[in-house]
Amino acid sequence: MTRIRRGFIAHKRRTKMCFFASGFRGTHSNLTRTIIHQKMRAFVSAHRDRDRQKRNLRRL
Repeated sequence: MTRIRRGFIAHKRRTKMCFFASGFRGTHSNLTRTIIHQKMRAFVSAHRDRDRQKRNLRRL
């Protein structure tokens, strides 16, 4: 079997994450590990705030 280096696949995965975090400030848009953390935080906040928005609209 030939040796497979992951460079291409890893680079593709990181660039895909960079598109998601392109508007974030500081290293949150540059470093891979912080992009992953910020992405998880963004999804958690979006899920929480969707429920909160429904609550607020029902209250009106």
